Amino acid sequence: MDIAGLKVMVIDDSNTIRRSAEIFLTQAGCQVLLAEDGFDALAKITDHRPDVIFVDIMMPRLDGYQTCALIKKNPLLSSTPVIMLSSRDGLFDRARGRMVGSDEYLTKPFTKDSLLKAVASHAAAGRTPIASP
Repeated sequence: MDIAGLKVMVIDDSNTIRRSAEIFLTQAGCQVLLAEDGFDALAKITDHRPDVIFVDIMMPRLDGYQTCALIKKNPLLSSTPVIMLSSRDGLFDRARGRMVGSDEYLTKPFTKDSLLKAVASHAAAGRTPIASP
């Protein structure tokens, strides 16, 4: 699947992770939106309506679980795929992510291939048809 032109948001308090994801996604032709934490992200999400959202689990102020739950509770955003990012590959983290509505779980550090595959597999689900008048 061609992912060029998709809007992808990466929410992570690590500048290194945000920058890596931005490079990989930009090379694939995606529009990339970056946020440092959940609060920063929520304002940008409603303005830009990304097709796919990656969110780190462990962040200050508003963690990934809370951010995902808020996204999924918003009727305009509930169909947007949310992929949790974590440096731990634990069953508990995966289960908790599913409970708040996440669509997938990606372990950090991710590879370019795993990041782009995750976008491609969820991009179609995240595209909401534009209503005609």
